[in-house]
Amino acid sequence: MREGKFIDRNIRRWKDYLHETDNPDENADRFMNLIDDLSYSKTFYPKSKTTQFLNGLAARQFQSIYLHRKNEHGRLFTFWKYELPLLFARYHTIYFFVLAYFILCVIIGMVATAKDPALLSQIVGNEYVEMTEDNIAKGDPFGVYKSKNELGMFMQIAVNNIQVSFLTFASGLLAGIGTLYFLFTNGVMLGSFQYFFFTKGLGWKSVLVIWIHGTLEISAIVIAGTAGMILGHALLFPGTFKRIESLKRGAKDAAKIVIGLIPIFLVAAFFEGFITRHTGMPIALSISILVVSAAFIIWYFIVYPILLKRAGVTVINGKVEFPAA
Repeated sequence: MREGKFIDRNIRRWKDYLHETDNPDENADRFMNLIDDLSYSKTFYPKSKTTQFLNGLAARQFQSIYLHRKNEHGRLFTFWKYELPLLFARYHTIYFFVLAYFILCVIIGMVATAKDPALLSQIVGNEYVEMTEDNIAKGDPFGVYKSKNELGMFMQIAVNNIQVSFLTFASGLLAGIGTLYFLFTNGVMLGSFQYFFFTKGLGWKSVLVIWIHGTLEISAIVIAGTAGMILGHALLFPGTFKRIESLKRGAKDAAKIVIGLIPIFLVAAFFEGFITRHTGMPIALSISILVVSAAFIIWYFIVYPILLKRAGVTVINGKVEFPAA
């Protein structure tokens, strides 16, 4: 279909979506329609202004599902303390599958780079590799993190990471294949990049520097991949629901999870923009940041949800219900 015809067929509906609604079901329907439109546009007009417009409109609708609705006092507190952890507990099986898959992709990247050192250049580009090698020769191997001012780097990284998480999540509509592709490319790139530093004798130093922000950033990408696979699972295995109803339910749950990642990406971007650049910081401080970041991810997304579930805590229509004593 020509782009002009695609626009003419849908422009009236898109204009309607610019006006917010407080109806949660209508918000969910709009979001699913926009995801379909965005997927089609990215496939056939990947660099067009139409794709950019739909990406922005979908992101806006995505946020309105929960952040822009009228909520009772304390709704956000309930969301962060109870609703999101309990929701994630329902999808732990998918999460552990995605985590194992991503780790496998990282290993593939390392093994492939060991056999073909030129792979990293093919992934990130010759310019980036040459710049890194030049920095290593100058005695400042992680100088790339000092190349921009703190605020500018923070904003650029935050926007990029949120976009990557959104695409990883939204591509789950392609029966999960799109999400697996994004996880594969990111995993292979990470493995190749990490292996490169080990070949330069900078492996552990790179861990202490890069993973200051990478612990939260990579963990959040894996969780965004989980949200994408929730979409794919809802599409492929609707169970007793009609496929469209199953997809709506999966989209609502997955959207909540990705919304929950936004603060994590912001913190990771803050670390990368303001902290990682201090490559000479004490080792104890670097390790402390790594350990605290990893402990938070493990506690909030794995341990705490299990404890809430075992305690019988539930959230119904935004209200927390505790089991009778």
